[in-house]
Amino acid sequence: MMDKYEVIVIGAGHAGCEAAAAAARLGTKTLLITPDMNKIAQMSCNPAVGGIAKGQIVREIDALGGRMGIITDATAIQFRMLNRSKGPAMWSPRAQSDRMRFMEAWRQELDKQDNLDIWQDTVTRLIITHNKIQGVVTSLGVEFRAPAVILTAGTFMGGLMHFGDLQVRGGRISEPATYGITEQLKEAGIRTDRMKTGTPPRVDGRSLHFNEMTEQPGEYDFHKFSYLNTPSHQLKQLSCYTLYTNQACHEVLRKALDRSPLYNGQIQSIGPRYCPSIETKIVTFADKDKHQLFLEPEGENTNEYYINGFSSSLPLDVQLEALRMIPELRDVKIYRPGYAIEYDFFDPTQLHHTLESKVIDGLFLAGQVNGTTGYEEAAGQGLIAGINAHCKLNDKAPFTLSRDEAYIGVLIDDLVTKGVDEPYRMFTSRAEYRILLRQDDADVRLTPRAYEIGLATQERYDWLQEKLFWRDKLANFIRDYSLRPAIINPMLEERDLVPLRQGVKLVELILRPQLTIRMAADMVAALRDMIQSIPNRQDEIIEATEILIKYQGYIERERQMADKLSRLEHVYIPKHIVYEEINSLSTEARQKLAKVRPSTIGQASRIPGISPHDISVLLVICGR
Repeated sequence: MMDKYEVIVIGAGHAGCEAAAAAARLGTKTLLITPDMNKIAQMSCNPAVGGIAKGQIVREIDALGGRMGIITDATAIQFRMLNRSKGPAMWSPRAQSDRMRFMEAWRQELDKQDNLDIWQDTVTRLIITHNKIQGVVTSLGVEFRAPAVILTAGTFMGGLMHFGDLQVRGGRISEPATYGITEQLKEAGIRTDRMKTGTPPRVDGRSLHFNEMTEQPGEYDFHKFSYLNTPSHQLKQLSCYTLYTNQACHEVLRKALDRSPLYNGQIQSIGPRYCPSIETKIVTFADKDKHQLFLEPEGENTNEYYINGFSSSLPLDVQLEALRMIPELRDVKIYRPGYAIEYDFFDPTQLHHTLESKVIDGLFLAGQVNGTTGYEEAAGQGLIAGINAHCKLNDKAPFTLSRDEAYIGVLIDDLVTKGVDEPYRMFTSRAEYRILLRQDDADVRLTPRAYEIGLATQERYDWLQEKLFWRDKLANFIRDYSLRPAIINPMLEERDLVPLRQGVKLVELILRPQLTIRMAADMVAALRDMIQSIPNRQDEIIEATEILIKYQGYIERERQMADKLSRLEHVYIPKHIVYEEINSLSTEARQKLAKVRPSTIGQASRIPGISPHDISVLLVICGR
């Protein structure tokens, strides 16, 4: 037997890296086990971080003291803020990363982390005694002991790849899968099923006709992922490109559907509805004569490009012929084909909100093993699992996030309350309190909580306090400063803006939809002087102030709604309840409550099929 640890993390993907780093930074003796130390934090699919709702999760990870945002900023080759035409609740940061630099940066981060060891090997068995985790055994026959284990093995659990008719066992291309753990957990009472996801071909940029595509350059303003004073745009910034499939491409694909594992019965598992394969698109949307594709660079110094939107499990010859029917790709050369992969996942309704198993004490699960998809969703879960493994071992209160506190809170609550019937992907529409969960203020929401448990550093906390000080000072100045029509009207009229009829506070001007604080500063010298006195992050503080002022009514109304509903989150349901014996509950309610075993009335109310009458019955049982 090797050294004893407090926490063992299985898998060094995005969930495993955040879990191991968080547990170790909190002072827990941690071991991270991975089959290949050269592929830590591998971007198995597209070389990008963030996107709609996912970008908010990355900012939350950073606000909590996680590392994904810092590493993305350091390795980004493009940054954009999506949904700018919509309100700030919908703004979502997204970055293209240099795939190799991203892995290298994560490896460096873990190598310098105190309390963290790395072991290159594959875990083949968990050591479980009386439904309590004791450690792991690896393929080399090495035994590691620990009272907490975090399973983050992603698509490696029983992984099976499909390249047309060819089936290859593996968790990623050229990487072996993991076997044995699924069967062991199933025997222990954990429900399991199979999911499927896919990836598109990677192509040689030298064979593409970029001059015939639409270029999509990045942005160079102050936005980035990390709230810390870290540099961005350190690498050469590159463009993405857009293009479209056509009828000729579709015809090639359509004729080969009988060779697609998705349609010939070879794949039976659950696939993603929101990120379908190209063959699924041409069947589901048969009336469309084209589908948009995005060409994304894989790195600063590589010719490799990722074809976003062309995920496929068809044979290589079909993929190549179909791609060459697209004019811009007529001479395309493929580095490696797209493929589908099936893998095991475990029913997340058997988890607590801490991501600890309800069945096996000390076992935490995070990432795709819980039925999710995406680097960001995995990393958010890993961070919470790592924190809670530390809290459990040190007799500290569980660390959970509510639905009105973070997208990560929405994600985990959806998983443990509703379960999954397809790979779970985060969208802004899943959050009822989107105005409260904006990307700009994740630090305001979460950094104080992370600081309280010791995950956020003093530097991060002080940096937040400085931001809040200047944001509030600027907001108060705008609310208190008076404007006189005789002075301001000539400048308003010069800009074709409606003049003032009487003196008003400056805030009335800022509340106009067509005016910004920066525009007002060009007209009001005192405001300009106020802004210039801000020592750091002027643009970030101005944006935060403007959102606070312009959307204050919406923010306050949503906060009141959240506070009103939150009372149900504090009505705890006794653990000993036998739902099957409560005849006043509907049959469906008895079945679903027994399966999920919610901890609060609020959680019970979100279980599909639970009616208001069922909630009333539960409230009576709880003495309310």
